[in-house]
Amino acid sequence: MNYAIKTEAISKQYGTLKALNSLDLTVERGSIFGLLGPNGAGKTTLIRILTTLMNPTSGKAFIEGLDVTTQGREVRKLIGVVSQENSLDRYLTARENLELPARLHSMEKRVYKQRIDELLELMELSDRQKDFPDTFSGGMQRRLVVARALVNNPKILFLDEPTTGLDPQTRRALWKYVRSLTGDMTIFLTTHYLEEAEQLCNQIAIIDHGRLIALGSSEELKTELAGEAVYDIELGRDVNVFAEKLEQMESVCQVKINDNLLSIKLKEWNAISETLDILKGAEIKKISLRERSLEDVYIALTGKEVRG
Repeated sequence: MNYAIKTEAISKQYGTLKALNSLDLTVERGSIFGLLGPNGAGKTTLIRILTTLMNPTSGKAFIEGLDVTTQGREVRKLIGVVSQENSLDRYLTARENLELPARLHSMEKRVYKQRIDELLELMELSDRQKDFPDTFSGGMQRRLVVARALVNNPKILFLDEPTTGLDPQTRRALWKYVRSLTGDMTIFLTTHYLEEAEQLCNQIAIIDHGRLIALGSSEELKTELAGEAVYDIELGRDVNVFAEKLEQMESVCQVKINDNLLSIKLKEWNAISETLDILKGAEIKKISLRERSLEDVYIALTGKEVRG
C-alpha cells in the first residue's frame, strides 16, 4: 500500500444537493497534495469526511488503510488538522493550548513536554508561551494552530486554507515550514491562493460541483490546457500597420499596442504560424509566449463567474 489517503466513489448528499459526487482520489505517502475548487465545490466536506467529523452518504475513504467510517478512533491517532476557523481556546495560554491535545492523545508528560518545547521554538512562540491567544497577532495565532495540529506528530496533516488572512511574510514562513515536513509526513492542503498550490504541491486536484475535473502536477495541468495563448512581439517599426493586419485574422482574439510591443491573444497557441505569415517583412526584435499560470488552468476549468 503506497497511498496515505484513498477515496472510492465517495459521495455526500444534503437533501437534493450533492456536495460530493462519486469522488475518487489517491494521495501518495510523503507528498503535498493540493485540493482546489470554487466556494461550494466540496473541499471542506471532503476534509470533514477524511478527518472523521462526517460520514459519507455512499462510498469509502481510507487513511493509511483504515476506514474513516468504521475505524475513526484509529484514524484520529494518525492525523492533525488545521481548520479554516481559529479554534484556539482563549482561556488557555499558548502552551496550555498545546498540552490539551497532547493529553487527549494520551501522550506521556515527558514526551509531550519536549515536543511542545520544540514546536514553540520552531514557531517562534517560546517567549509568548504563557500568554493568551487573544493577545497574539493573526499570524501568531495561525502558527499556534499549526503547532497544535503537530503535537501528536501525525502521519497526515490536513491544512484547510491555512494561510487565509496572513501577511505575505508570515505566509512564506509557513510555506517554508510545510516544505520541511515532506517525506515523513503527508500533507493535504486546500487553498484559494493558487500561487500557494503551485509553489508547494506535488500533485493538484481541481474539483467542482463535487466532481474531480483535473488531476496532475502544476506543470502537467498547464501543459494540458488547450485554447487561448498570448504572444508578445516586439517590432522595430510599423507597429500600427501590422496591428491592423493582425486584427483582421480570424484566429486573433485581441491585439494590444504598448510602444513597439504587440500583445496578441490567439484562440489557439499553434495559430502563431499564420500570425508570423502576416508579419513577413516586419522587423521582429523579440517574440515570446507568455507562460500559462495555474490560475489560467483553474479559470478555464471552473469558469469566471463569482460563486456564493
